[in-house]
Amino acid sequence: MSALHLALRYSLFAASATAVNLLTQEAVIRVWSGSYALYLSIAIGTVTGLVCKYLLDKHYIFAYQTHSHQDNLGRFAAYTLTGGFTTALFWGLELGFDYWFGTKLARYTGAVLGLSIGYAVKYRLDKRFVFPPQIGLREIRE
Repeated sequence: MSALHLALRYSLFAASATAVNLLTQEAVIRVWSGSYALYLSIAIGTVTGLVCKYLLDKHYIFAYQTHSHQDNLGRFAAYTLTGGFTTALFWGLELGFDYWFGTKLARYTGAVLGLSIGYAVKYRLDKRFVFPPQIGLREIRE
């Protein structure tokens, strides 16, 4: 796979996971308007986006084959850990834009900006620490 094709595919998947995240947030906000609704929506949106992006990255970006359920859980745990910094960045920008500008559009703009920066960093971390090249499998990534 060419570097351009990989970048386009990764961008498409990042956009898809971002959409899942933000649509989940919006659904939670519409269902729950009580205390801490914004924080609950961000947390649940993060989980749905994380699972979506993990599955897409594992299968279509890194073509990684896990050998057991335990191996898959370990990879997911490592994937989640590499996302710690990027999640803090995403949450910080989303909540910061919400605080500074006070509109839903600004909040989601901050979220998209944070997720975009975070995914660029996360690719490098995942390539090195979560989905290293496997012996005997054709390398499809740069």
